[in-house]
Amino acid sequence: MTSSIEDYFRANVENKLFIKVPEQEDHDLTPATRLLEKRREMLEVENGLNQQKEEFAMKMEALKQRSEELARKETQLKESLLKFDKFLKENDAKRNRAIKKAIDERKTRDQKELEIQDLKKQSVQQSVKKDKSGHAVDTYLTYQKFLESVLETTEEFGEVKDIISRFDTLAATNQELIDRAREAQDRTERDRAMLINSTEEKNNLILNYNNDIAKLQTRLEEAQMRSAKCQLEWDQTLKNATSKTLELGQIKMATNNLFSIVKTHLNSKLAMTSDTVIQLDKIQQFMIDLNSISAELTQGQVGVVGGKNSD
Repeated sequence: MTSSIEDYFRANVENKLFIKVPEQEDHDLTPATRLLEKRREMLEVENGLNQQKEEFAMKMEALKQRSEELARKETQLKESLLKFDKFLKENDAKRNRAIKKAIDERKTRDQKELEIQDLKKQSVQQSVKKDKSGHAVDTYLTYQKFLESVLETTEEFGEVKDIISRFDTLAATNQELIDRAREAQDRTERDRAMLINSTEEKNNLILNYNNDIAKLQTRLEEAQMRSAKCQLEWDQTLKNATSKTLELGQIKMATNNLFSIVKTHLNSKLAMTSDTVIQLDKIQQFMIDLNSISAELTQGQVGVVGGKNSD
C-alpha cells in the first residue's frame, strides 16, 4: 500500500517538474526570471502535492472509516448469524420436541382406540354370552318343569337330581357302548386290512414261487438236454473205446502170434513175455536180422552165379 502511494506522488511530481516551456521564451528570459519561474513552478508543484496529500489523507481516512464500518458491520453480521443459528437450533429443537410430542400423542391415541375397540368387542361378547345364558336359563327352566312333571307322574324317583343321576348313568353307559362299538369296528377294520395285506403277500409269494418253479423247470429241461447230449457223447465214446479195445486185442493177438513164430524160428532162445511193446521190439529185431541174412544170401548167390558164368 505504501509503495503504491509513493509511486503515485513520484509520478505527479515528475509530471509537474517536466513541464516544458517553449524554447523561444527560454531564450528571451533572464536567468533570474527563469529561476523565479522555476520557483513558482516548484511552489505550484508543492501546493499540488500538498493538496493531493490532503486528498489522499482524506481518502485514507474515509477508507479507514469505511473499513472500520465494514468490520463493525461484519461483527454485527456474525453476531446476527450466531443469533440466527441459535434461533434456528432452538426452533429445530422445539419443532423436534413438538413432532415427538405429536407422535407420542398419536401413539397414545391409537393405543386408546385399540383399547376402545377391544372393550367394544368384549362388550359384544359379553352381550352374546348374556343372550346365550338367557336362552340357556329358559331352556333349563323348560327342562326343570318337564322333570318336575315326571316326578308327579312316577314314584320311582324322589327328586329331580335322582332323574339327572339316572340320566348321567344311562348316558355314561351309552357312551361306553358307543366306545366299545367303535373299538370293535376299528379292530374289524384293522383285521380286514391285515387280511387284505396278508392275502396280497401270499399272492405275491405264490407268484414268486410260480416264477421260481418256471425258472427251475427251464433249468431242468436244459439240464435234461445237456444230460441227453452227454449220454450220447458217452455212448459214442464207449463205442469208440470198445472198437479201440477190440482193435488193440487183435493187435496184441497178432503180435503174440508173430512173437511165437519168431520164438519158434529162434529155437526158443527168446524169453517168454506178455508185454506187447517188448514183443514188438523183438519182432522188429528179428525182422532186421532176417533182412540182413537175406541180403547176405542174395549177395552170395549173385557171386556164385557170376563165378560160374566166368568159368
